[in-house]
Amino acid sequence: MFQGKNSKPDLKYIKDKAMAIRKDILEMLNAAGSGHPGGSLSAADFFAALYFAELRHDPKNPKWPDRDRVFLSKGHACPVLYAALAESGYFPVPELLTLRKLHSRLQGHPHMLKTPGVEISAGSLGQGLGVANGTAMGLKMDGSDSRVFCVMGDGELQEGSVWEAIMTSAHRKLDNVVAWVDYNNLQIDGKVEDVKGVSPLVEKFRAFNWHVIEIDGHSIEETLKAFKEARGTKGKPTMIVARTEKGKGVCFMENKPEWHGVAPNKEQLEEALKGLCVIEGPSKSQIENADA
Repeated sequence: MFQGKNSKPDLKYIKDKAMAIRKDILEMLNAAGSGHPGGSLSAADFFAALYFAELRHDPKNPKWPDRDRVFLSKGHACPVLYAALAESGYFPVPELLTLRKLHSRLQGHPHMLKTPGVEISAGSLGQGLGVANGTAMGLKMDGSDSRVFCVMGDGELQEGSVWEAIMTSAHRKLDNVVAWVDYNNLQIDGKVEDVKGVSPLVEKFRAFNWHVIEIDGHSIEETLKAFKEARGTKGKPTMIVARTEKGKGVCFMENKPEWHGVAPNKEQLEEALKGLCVIEGPSKSQIENADA
């Protein structure tokens, strides 16, 4: 059973887990021959911090009533969720290589009835926060102190249903809801701001009466600090706006929209694993783009 918020987090351990999650993502996508690396890699640091320092959960009892819930609204990024679950002990790590295979428990979008630790069957974008709200309201009615975490993509915020849910979270004062936005500013067709702009996000969420925290999404330290701040926030839901980079940790994938939904081949996998790393702050590609 993990109750990380009651103990002092081991930063090196969490960062090692983030690297393990990235390695798992690359290997399972290569084995499947399809899937979504970009938005999975950009969320690896968050999932490592969540599952190994913050979340109250029990891999041996996935339906433990007192658990915190995690809703992956951007379901196509399920490799990062599967990797976090496997590394936590919900199922064996080697099973990750069955991703997208016939009869596998690990399909291209999460299946809550088949996969231990999965709380929502995700496919259509824009649904996760609404379900998270309903769950959070139910927990409050039951007198539970369990919390609900919802992971959303920035391109997903183009969906109108998200903003209805955002209004509901604040109206119902769901301070047991913590939403995390993977703000990498890329979607399958290019830059989010070119397809349909969603900025300024921080100001919008505050206007909708959320408590908003803006962080470097690849900083474990900032993520843990945001978790602590969210725990202390009462009467409002918390939105963590995480500045991230699509494909983070793999140099040739970073900030490249073409890696939204393409799996690495054998040679690319070897190159990626050889150079796999994360340096907090802007990447080389971000610096080059800023100078251009």
